[in-house]
Amino acid sequence: MSDQESATEGANEVERTDREHVFGTWSYQKEVDPTQVVDASGVRFTTADGEEYIDLSGQLMCSNLGHSADRVADRVAEQIRDVPFVSPGYTTEARSELGRELAEITPGDLTKTFFSTSGTEAVEAAVKIARFYTGKQKIISRYRSYHGATHGSISVTGDPRRLMAEPGVPGTIKAPDPYAYGSTLDPMESLEYIDEMLTLEGDTVAAVVVEPIVGSNGILVPPDEYLPRLKEIAHDHGALLICDEVMSGFGRTGEWFGCDVFGVTPDIMTMAKGLTGAYQPLGATIVTPEIADHFEEEMFCHGHTYSGHPVAVAAGLAAIETYREENLIERAGEIGAYLGDRLDELDEAHPSVGETRGVGLFRGIELTKRADERVPFGEREDKISPGTTVVDEVAATAGDHGTYVANMINTLILAPPLSITEDDVDEAVEALDAGLDVSDDAMDD
Repeated sequence: MSDQESATEGANEVERTDREHVFGTWSYQKEVDPTQVVDASGVRFTTADGEEYIDLSGQLMCSNLGHSADRVADRVAEQIRDVPFVSPGYTTEARSELGRELAEITPGDLTKTFFSTSGTEAVEAAVKIARFYTGKQKIISRYRSYHGATHGSISVTGDPRRLMAEPGVPGTIKAPDPYAYGSTLDPMESLEYIDEMLTLEGDTVAAVVVEPIVGSNGILVPPDEYLPRLKEIAHDHGALLICDEVMSGFGRTGEWFGCDVFGVTPDIMTMAKGLTGAYQPLGATIVTPEIADHFEEEMFCHGHTYSGHPVAVAAGLAAIETYREENLIERAGEIGAYLGDRLDELDEAHPSVGETRGVGLFRGIELTKRADERVPFGEREDKISPGTTVVDEVAATAGDHGTYVANMINTLILAPPLSITEDDVDEAVEALDAGLDVSDDAMDD
């Protein structure tokens, strides 16, 4: 039996056709096995074989509003009928209003936005803006980071998926992370390392780009003083601070943005995913007045055909209204605390749980082979290698018990819709409990 025949055995016609004619992302194509989703409502979705799942990861950590945001769906339909598209040289009421709303909800004095269609494009814009504004070329990012898939954003990504795209854009330099278990440096010592990097690079670094809370590389929460000090260090060396809020933004942490958790206003912020709750593809890059003013006399040499697409920005505007009207930001903090308590119970019950961590509804469960030391089941190279890992098997077993959970390297990623209830959490934790039996059984003796 061929790899393709094996992958499609038991698949329906839609799944077989998709497997044959559509690339699966970040995958060896012989291992691609798409599952058709036929319905989604609230925090759940249903596949073609009739199985229903709690969406504990918000698909790709993006469905912040869940699958029943009627206000967004209605606004999208209305915009399509009224003005489906205009070129970026024109504007619409939705685009201008969304720009104003973002200036209001983002921290500090961030004020002017460039709209794109994804998080990776938002990061591309941020890097170019930093280089235009400072006149410098180098960008410092961190090893356990993900900033996107296009050539510039994958170059500033530390995630091992960048390796296949190298050589990348020149001038990108990697720094250590605030990750106590995965580095010889403690989190605050890693800041001293970045300070020294900036000193040794001289006045050549345009910006330091970080996720305030690292997302797909492990839900890494820095100490409270980390991000404020990082901004000081960057500014001391004439560099900007770019915060990538693509995954941590729009209520995920119980605040509007991850930066808000630490009381920091970056010079440039990127966002996507929760910006529309994934109802439309939309990214945004917002800057301070000083950076915005620079381009009054200097060319803003960047753009996209779909920048500020009327339907996408209408979805963004309706999403913000939904977050407010349904009090989802505050609610995410409250239910997130409950989820954290339930994860602590799993930690106590399962020796293969090395650590649970996170903020709000942005949490991770990291696994270990040995209860007395950090020995991961999943390694960085697994992200670009064929085959399945024990961590994959844990997630698959949770799926068998009705809960979808994403996993990255050695961590289960929990980022459910902000509307999730305590009953939903309890049901999902039961499924995780079953999944973690798998990793318990696989531990070293």
